[in-house]
Amino acid sequence: MASEPTLKRNINPDVLPKDHVESQGASTKDPEKLPWFVPELKDLRREARDLFEGYSKIPSDEVVSHIKTSRDKAFKTYPYPCLGGWGFLELSITQSKYYQDILQRIKDGDPYLDVGCCVGQDIRKLVFDGAPSQNTYGSDLEQSFIDIGYELFLDKATLKTTFIAADILSPDSDLKQLYGKIDVIHVAAFLHLFNWDNSVKACKQLAAILKAKPGSMVLGRQVGHVESGEKARLIDLSRSRYRHTAESFEKMWKQVGEETGTEWKVEAQLEDEDLGEKSHGIMREYIPVGSRWLRFTIWRV
Repeated sequence: MASEPTLKRNINPDVLPKDHVESQGASTKDPEKLPWFVPELKDLRREARDLFEGYSKIPSDEVVSHIKTSRDKAFKTYPYPCLGGWGFLELSITQSKYYQDILQRIKDGDPYLDVGCCVGQDIRKLVFDGAPSQNTYGSDLEQSFIDIGYELFLDKATLKTTFIAADILSPDSDLKQLYGKIDVIHVAAFLHLFNWDNSVKACKQLAAILKAKPGSMVLGRQVGHVESGEKARLIDLSRSRYRHTAESFEKMWKQVGEETGTEWKVEAQLEDEDLGEKSHGIMREYIPVGSRWLRFTIWRV
């Protein structure tokens, strides 16, 4: 394991501490009552199973129970929907049409950073597919997620990824050590946590982390909507987060460019599947009709 820097926790008030998470009368003291908590893992995708069997060497008949133990622990740390609904197992980076190109870039020496890496699942997939782990970095607000990731993938002694617990919204966080050093940044299910102003602030930090050369890139996916605008947050309904269309997402990066003196090429598209149509009962309040995955890739020009 590569040496890890001394970690600081410069927490922005827009990213709530765990004891402030409340929704529908449930909190982190009783997270299983949250409507997006799915107790059992009933449909594990082949790609994810191959990762746990081939990379972590977990026996086939123990994979599901092993994942559940770590997932339940992570959900108690902070009850994100991607943990409650098992979405972290989708290994979303592989769904990018540029995945093979990104994998090759890391193999060729380009440093890669996963921001909001959670338990580091996408990093492990890249490493399993041949990316040198010493060329990879992961960052999350919660150090606990990083620690649980080692337990989940059984690779504390072998993985050379450098993990940094930091708040992307804090200009004084330990992410400063990466300014101007990263070629590829992955941000999945992350920017949609913020309102417009904080999204811009986060993207300006991403721009600072990227190498100042054409071809440096940011990619990922997040929940968007056919009508852009501020929406109530899934966790802590008193605060808002911005739901983008492809057009508003491109507009945001234009603002980032104007405020940083940089130029960006943005490729963004809402997928066809309506996530709201799939939701039922109380979840319709959190994932309204018109919600869709927004997939994006941004290149520095």
